[in-house]
Amino acid sequence: MIYDANNDPALIEERRRCKELCRDYNTLRPSDIAARENLLRTMLGSVGGSLLIEQPFYCDYGYNIRMGENFYANFNLVILDEAPVTFGHDVFIAPNCGFYTAGHPLDPAERNKGLEYARPITVGNNVWIGAGVSVLPGVTIGDNCVIGAGSVVNRDIPAGTMAAGNPCKVIKTILI
Repeated sequence: MIYDANNDPALIEERRRCKELCRDYNTLRPSDIAARENLLRTMLGSVGGSLLIEQPFYCDYGYNIRMGENFYANFNLVILDEAPVTFGHDVFIAPNCGFYTAGHPLDPAERNKGLEYARPITVGNNVWIGAGVSVLPGVTIGDNCVIGAGSVVNRDIPAGTMAAGNPCKVIKTILI
């Protein structure tokens, strides 16, 4: 469903609020673990248990992000959460990764009006995502997967596999 994120006052205000929270988070001292975790729990939709997101971290709304137990993301995590982004338990994300639920129409007239769509992203349990990975709208990454550094994940990745490349493709089965 196409919507207008650039001219909807409510959406603009929700993104502004989240940007303020991201700014606050990114300026906290790295040693202030409790304040960092509390701010993330305020900003995000749900957090299962222990989590650590290295600074800087950016997202659009925050409330569309759900994280399971034992979540870790290294520096420069970007989550454009116009639709739900769900991470399972024991997910580890290397530096400079992005999860992008938003897309734009192919028709230039619609795109130039600022219209967009969003599709959810789901990451299963026990997933390791290498450095510089981009996960695109509508993708599901199954349980027990490894995504190689620099991959562009534009289609679903089945559970128990190692996948890499641009576009990201299954390389081998790692768990049955």
